[in-house]
Amino acid sequence: MLKREAEKTIKEIADTFRVLLVTGPRQVGKTTILKELMPKNMNYVTLDDKVLRESAKRDPKMFLEEHPWPLLIDEVQYAPELFPYIKIKVDESKERSMYWLTGSQQFKLMKNVTESLAGRVGIVKLNSLTYTEINNDVLSKELFDPDNFKKSDNIHVNKLFETIFKGGMPELYDIPKMNKRHFFNSYINTYLARDVKDQLDIKDTEEFKKFMVSIASRTGEQLNYSNISSELGITDKTVKNWLDVLVASGIVYLLEPYMSSKIKRITHMPKIIFMDTGLCSYLAGYDDAKVLQTSSNAGHYLETYVISELIKSYDARGIEINLTYFRDKEKNEIDLVMYKNNKLYPFEIKKTSSPTNSMINSFNILEKSSNKVEPGGLICFYDELIHLDDKNYIIPISSIINIKKGY
Repeated sequence: MLKREAEKTIKEIADTFRVLLVTGPRQVGKTTILKELMPKNMNYVTLDDKVLRESAKRDPKMFLEEHPWPLLIDEVQYAPELFPYIKIKVDESKERSMYWLTGSQQFKLMKNVTESLAGRVGIVKLNSLTYTEINNDVLSKELFDPDNFKKSDNIHVNKLFETIFKGGMPELYDIPKMNKRHFFNSYINTYLARDVKDQLDIKDTEEFKKFMVSIASRTGEQLNYSNISSELGITDKTVKNWLDVLVASGIVYLLEPYMSSKIKRITHMPKIIFMDTGLCSYLAGYDDAKVLQTSSNAGHYLETYVISELIKSYDARGIEINLTYFRDKEKNEIDLVMYKNNKLYPFEIKKTSSPTNSMINSFNILEKSSNKVEPGGLICFYDELIHLDDKNYIIPISSIINIKKGY
C-alpha cells in the first residue's frame, strides 16, 4: 500500500474527536487507508451490502446496538438515518475514536453531518494520489508555502505528462497490469449507476456520460453554461444541476474568479478543474501521454494538474486553501491567485522551459486591489528556482508538487 499524505491528519483527528469522517470520490482509497490505520478492536461494516444497508435504514438504533463501537462504517451516506443515533451514542461517552465513517456524495453527506454531528466529527477530504504518493516520497514532502519557496528535484516534462495522463487512482498503481481504459470505463459505469442515479432522476445515463465528456474537454477553461447546453441540447439549468453532482462527488472543482470592487470589468465565471487528470484525459479521448503532451490542450492539463495537486495536499492536511484566478473583460489573466493572511500571491502556469517577463505582465493589475500583493511567480519547467524580476520568481513545477526537505 502506498503511503498517503492524509495519514498524519487522520491519526490526529482520531485521537481528538469522537467521530472521524473521511470523504471523497469513489475508489480513491478511503476504506483502504482506514482499514490500515484502524485499531485492532474496531469492528467494520459496509453499507454497500444491501442487507446491512436496509437494516441500518429500517432500524438505525438497533443497527448500532448490534454493531457496537468502536466501529468503522463504510459508505455511510447510504443510511443517513444513522446520524441522529450516532450523535446519541457519542453524547453518552467521552471516548475518542468511537466511530470512523467513509462516504462519497459529499453534498448530501455533509448536510447530514453538519445537522447531526457538528462539533463531534473531524473531517478529512481524500482525493486520488498526489505525485509524491505515487512516487513513494511522502515523508520528505513539505506543504507548498507561497511565503517560502523551496528548491526540489527536477521533474522531466515527459515523466510528468505520463503521470498527468495516467492520473492518481490507487488501483492503477496497486495493480500495474491494470488497463487504464478498462478501469475508467468500469469506474464511470459504477459512478453513474450509484451516485448519479441516487442524486438525479436520469433515465438515460448515456446522456450524463456525454455531459461528463463535454466538461472534461473544458478542463482549465472558464465555465460557460450556454455553450455546454447548446452543444448537448439540454437547458442551462440542467447543466448547472448536473455539474453540481460532479462537484459534490469530488470529481470536479470550480476555481472561482478573484473579485475586487476596485478592479473593473472582472469575469464572474468560474474555471473547470478536473480533480483527477487521468479520468479527465480518458473522458476527453486521449490515447496516450505523448498525444496529450503535444496537443493544444496540454497547457490546460498542466494548469489543472498543478491546481489539483495543491488542493489534494492541503485537503490531506485538513487545511482549507483559498485559490482563485483572475481574468478581466480585456482578457488579462492570471492562472492562479492564492489568498493567505489577507495577501495575494499571483502565479502563472506555463508549459515552457524558457520563461520570460512578459508571461507575468498581468500581475500588475492586482496592485489596484485592496489586498497587498506578495511575490508570486511563473510555474514552469525551468530547472532552477530563481528571480524572474525584482519581485517574482521562476518556480520549477517540482517545487509545487514534489517539495523535499534538506535543501
